[in-house]
Amino acid sequence: MEVNGSGGCPAMAFRYNGTLCACNPGRYLVKGSCALFETGGDWMVSSGVSPAPTFLTTVLPIDDIKRFTQSQAVLLEATLVLLLVWLAFCLALRFTRVDNGRSFWFRLRWWISRFDTFYDTKHWLDDNKVVIKRKTELGGTFSVASWILFVGLLSALLYQIITKWSIEVHRVRPANAPDLLSFVNDLEFNITTISSMSCSHLRGLDSLVIGTVGSIDYRVYPLSTYVEYNCQNTSSGPTISLKCNSCQIPRRNHYISWQFVDLPNDPAIAVGFRFNLSAKDHADGKHVSFVTGTMISDTYTNDEPKTFRGSDVNVLRIHLFPQVYNNLNNLKLIQPLFHDFISGSSFSEASDLQASLQGSKNGLVNTTLFISYLSDYIVEINKENMMGIVGFLADVGGLYAISLAIFLFFLVQFEARIIKLRHEDTAMRNIVGQKHAQKN
Repeated sequence: MEVNGSGGCPAMAFRYNGTLCACNPGRYLVKGSCALFETGGDWMVSSGVSPAPTFLTTVLPIDDIKRFTQSQAVLLEATLVLLLVWLAFCLALRFTRVDNGRSFWFRLRWWISRFDTFYDTKHWLDDNKVVIKRKTELGGTFSVASWILFVGLLSALLYQIITKWSIEVHRVRPANAPDLLSFVNDLEFNITTISSMSCSHLRGLDSLVIGTVGSIDYRVYPLSTYVEYNCQNTSSGPTISLKCNSCQIPRRNHYISWQFVDLPNDPAIAVGFRFNLSAKDHADGKHVSFVTGTMISDTYTNDEPKTFRGSDVNVLRIHLFPQVYNNLNNLKLIQPLFHDFISGSSFSEASDLQASLQGSKNGLVNTTLFISYLSDYIVEINKENMMGIVGFLADVGGLYAISLAIFLFFLVQFEARIIKLRHEDTAMRNIVGQKHAQKN
């Protein structure tokens, strides 16, 4: 860009060749100002295959449940809070006035005793006494507490079953040529060079290299014979698109290279790269696997902002994994994965970048896409259920028994150590009987 009307450069920029301005390393020109480019942690990898729906997922609002609970811990914490609130409420009732059975609080205590559905056979059994059915306030308290605990544990169990009904099993087997030729996928690769450049800077995007340089399988082909390619100008910089329909990828490495070169008063500089690579079965376009991300540099010891410029190549390495989904009618999908980014020539100091811009040497941004097809093995994927109906019923029965046993233990301990509690049902019935007698 040229020096502005006031004779200076924008903020975070410097002057070179007398009349031109360039942004500091790590910044690029956006609407007349130098903006710092940050990745924002937007790496994503997806297999493109969502879990198959089950009966529970079709009946229940699973997405809403997950949004409000997030995990089993939330359900268990809510159960514990509700349980403590109930026990505290029943304890507080015991300190209220009886008033000969006429008070509201005594009526609440009486109705709590009627809730004694689990422990009403005989709480305290003395020797030589007949077992009689009776209901107590303590038994009603612990019966409701048992229900609260059981419902809470059952909710956590159902949540676990819904979210982890089945597991994805991966098996690796050796691949042969017929198996690999059956993988027919549509591939699309897009990469944006983050900069103020345009497609007019682009050079050299016209050939495809297969094999390793210097080996007997080294070949160079016109790029157009394998893929459709084009360049589009965007607000973030030039975007190169590569598309291949019904691809049957040979079992060798692929290299595609291109450069952005200096134009008069418009140098070739970049601050980063944003890319995405997607694959889908040509016969089944419902599932799309992809990898997408943003790259600045592979230098982990120096986090200073950098600007890419120079002859050293920026290499983006991608691995392609052949995968067969046996649970989806033998869907054959290639999974792309980001392997590595090797940064090329770059500058982190404004003085070094200024010296490079003022000379004609190394006036380019050199980039290579390296695709490796890992074809020695094929990953077979299937779904296996974690739990059947018998296991589910066994878990429910176990939770029910545990809920009853816990509070039965507390009930026995209370009545064993506090003699007054052994006869509280008689005391409450006497109060209620006296109240009825007074009415009559």
